[in-house]
Amino acid sequence: MIKLEGITKKFPGLKTPAVDNLDLEVKEGDVCVLVGPSGCGKTTTMKMINRIHEPTSGHIYVNGKNVLKMNPIKLRLDIGYVIQEIGLFPHQTIEENVATVPNEKKWPREKTKQQVDEMLTLVGLDPKIYCRRYPSALSGGQRQRVGVARAMVTNPPIMLMDEPFGAVDPITRARLQNEFLRIQERVSKTIVFVTHDIDEAIKMGDAIAVMREGKIVQYATPNELLSSPANEFVANLVGRNRSIKRLHLIRIREILNGIARPGPATLDMPLDDIRKQIEKSDIRAVMIVDHDNKFKGIIGMNELKKNTGETAADYIHELNQLITEDATLNDALSVMLECGEGYVAVVSENDQYRGIITLGDLLNVVKEEA
Repeated sequence: MIKLEGITKKFPGLKTPAVDNLDLEVKEGDVCVLVGPSGCGKTTTMKMINRIHEPTSGHIYVNGKNVLKMNPIKLRLDIGYVIQEIGLFPHQTIEENVATVPNEKKWPREKTKQQVDEMLTLVGLDPKIYCRRYPSALSGGQRQRVGVARAMVTNPPIMLMDEPFGAVDPITRARLQNEFLRIQERVSKTIVFVTHDIDEAIKMGDAIAVMREGKIVQYATPNELLSSPANEFVANLVGRNRSIKRLHLIRIREILNGIARPGPATLDMPLDDIRKQIEKSDIRAVMIVDHDNKFKGIIGMNELKKNTGETAADYIHELNQLITEDATLNDALSVMLECGEGYVAVVSENDQYRGIITLGDLLNVVKEEA
């Protein structure tokens, strides 16, 4: 648990405090998101927890211990820290980067190696492939995953994350968010997460602290924030179309089983049977899987009309609009808009086919939530 009592931070040359007599309590295992406009004090608040900034007054407790009485170096080694710029050392390999804190703590080499491999696997990077690579050889999303692995490698109970997914494109950002939430379900860290994006706050947070001019103007769950904004400032920050924003709160797996649609076709299914399935389909296409239920692609009626093949394999083509079942309905909407289609195929982490979500499904949810 993290508890801030009467925290104030004044910087020389500024007339008003960056953080002004702020109280905040983050429950163990929760993700608390600090959100607000630039200059509202959210990053300063987070950086006082690990004493990158020393508070001018007030008290800070982490799991009952007064951090202002602790050695700041030891404190930081026991708190995971992820920033937008990632901060990887360019001259070190990925393995060396992730091992930074274990090496500082003088862990045995075998223990360090085992934990580095485990963390890279957890964030979806095969250690056999990535350990010996350097940051320059990775994409922005992969570097961000390495940053998360480095922050988690010593299993700290507390993590601080400052705009961690802000430097990547929207599609990669959504994937990183979903991957992090999947990891959080397993490890249940207590996290303070800073963002300026209210949509990200709604998606990522168990609790959201809306900040303005160094103060918290509302501290609530995402659902409460959407239902009952405390004042006009919060209402304007949340914006219109709150029913649409509630799509951030619903995972695809929560509604998928309630949608009745024909199942997928297999690669060896007769073309006449595939044609019948397409005719019954509301998307005028059928998804194709192999005998292990792994998603292989899609066949539409236009492909079959060409009459150039004998089996499903002759007509199948890849589908770009794929999404995992732990993504949100808003992620599904984003993929549809990005690809210009009214549907998206849903798969598991290991590409097992799970079903289809259509724009009509999303509209039904919005109507129910309105």
